[in-house]
Amino acid sequence: MSETVFSKIIDGDIPSHKVYEDDYVYAFLDISQVTKGHTLLVPKKASANIFETDTETMKHIGAALPKVANAIKKAFNPDGLNIIQNNGEFADQSVFHLHFHFLPRYENDVDGFGYKWETHEETIDDDQKAKLAQEIAAQFD
Repeated sequence: MSETVFSKIIDGDIPSHKVYEDDYVYAFLDISQVTKGHTLLVPKKASANIFETDTETMKHIGAALPKVANAIKKAFNPDGLNIIQNNGEFADQSVFHLHFHFLPRYENDVDGFGYKWETHEETIDDDQKAKLAQEIAAQFD
């Protein structure tokens, strides 16, 4: 598999706002911040999509999903949470390294179709992103 932006983030070649890390996964704030606390979870063992991911890697992802979700819930008390995972170009996957989006949902961010996908990369600066990431990271034991 070719190197992706996520593998470069995991390796520390591209900076990120880390939320959680263990031997198998890395979670960090999504730069687009569709909603406050929008976080990505990626396995350290790269695979392009869920179809190419081995069972052992999925076990570690499965263990990390509720940890990250609960940290976001404790940090921001959202009204709901979407966990979104896309596979393939026709399913809107844009980075071909398996990843899960955690989208905290707040009462006023929804539209008639369930949610808006509006990015805020340009309006939330790095200091604000760092603060959001720290608020989530502080929730882990």
